[in-house]
Amino acid sequence: MNLELSDEQDAVRRLARDFTDREIVPNAVAWDRAESVDRGIVKKLGDLGFLGLTVPEEFGGSGGDPLSYVLVTEELGRGDSAVRGILSVSLGLVAKSIATWGTDEQRRAWLPKLCSGEAVGCFGLTEPGTGSDAANLTTRAVRDGGDWVIDGAKMFITNGTWADVVLLFARTGEEPGHRGISAFLVPADTPGLARREIHGKLGLRGQATAELVLDGVRVPGSAMIAPEGKGFSVAMSALAKGRMSVAAGCVGLAQACLDAAVRYAGEREQFGRPIARHQLVQELISDIAVDVDAARLLTWRVADHIERGLPYATESSIAKLFASEAAVRCANNALQVFGGYGCIDEYPVGKLFRDARVMTLYEGTSQIHKLLIGRALTGASAF
Repeated sequence: MNLELSDEQDAVRRLARDFTDREIVPNAVAWDRAESVDRGIVKKLGDLGFLGLTVPEEFGGSGGDPLSYVLVTEELGRGDSAVRGILSVSLGLVAKSIATWGTDEQRRAWLPKLCSGEAVGCFGLTEPGTGSDAANLTTRAVRDGGDWVIDGAKMFITNGTWADVVLLFARTGEEPGHRGISAFLVPADTPGLARREIHGKLGLRGQATAELVLDGVRVPGSAMIAPEGKGFSVAMSALAKGRMSVAAGCVGLAQACLDAAVRYAGEREQFGRPIARHQLVQELISDIAVDVDAARLLTWRVADHIERGLPYATESSIAKLFASEAAVRCANNALQVFGGYGCIDEYPVGKLFRDARVMTLYEGTSQIHKLLIGRALTGASAF
């Protein structure tokens, strides 16, 4: 693996960094307090081509390689994890799934809109009673002539109230577990689909997180994406790459912790000198720096595997597990550097800590990833 960025990758990174510093960082605190990111950020992400990264240009995407996608995601995570989540879900989980599994008709209908920011997607997998146990979801789709009628509920859906299309997973067969699950592209304005935004979250407060309720939602047979019964494969393939995106966002968040801690330690004086000159503060900062570099390299490895056509699911779980837990450690250490001021939202580290803590639950808990990694290494089955 060549760790030196190409000229194109470096240009993408600088573009994302400039955008983040200009459009996101100055607004992150206000968005967190308001529990709402400015919706206009979506179109700006689309105009720069960020929402179309790795999607073929023939379908309205901007092309690019997996590492370029990681670099952009990292920079957005450095600015505000709530903004990073918009891209990770709408592009990483929804648009990429349509590009991989969709029909040409589905690709033409949705990808140009999703890649330009004209439309936003959400990923309807998690339910009130099934989080880690996704294979036992209870939302059901019943065939009615040439249509499907869907009933059920989804919970903690990122972009839920903003979305124009839901990549929805529902049980279509009588077989238990993952074999009976299918995937559908459901326009968000379909009658019977109700959405309620969830407020009062610990972290990712600016993100539009929602509960979806489906009551007799009718979609045509053409709304199914991938063959019937293959929905769980769609979900797992999306999440394997999506975990790389979350890991990259955690790297950016950890980098923000490092930047903030170094800057504050150079300005804050105690005992007649900047606290940066105190060895125990240096220890806190050095621990952050090591976690940032380790998480970054693990995440870049996933992108390298994808680019070269190598297996990457286990590597993605390793990166997501380490980067999310590292982000919590980095935020905790940065808060310690700030002392009491770190507990005031005028300073960045309190928000970074709250956002980081959510990442250990998001797209697979740390415990689930340990199970996945352990099974992959030992060849053990799920039961």
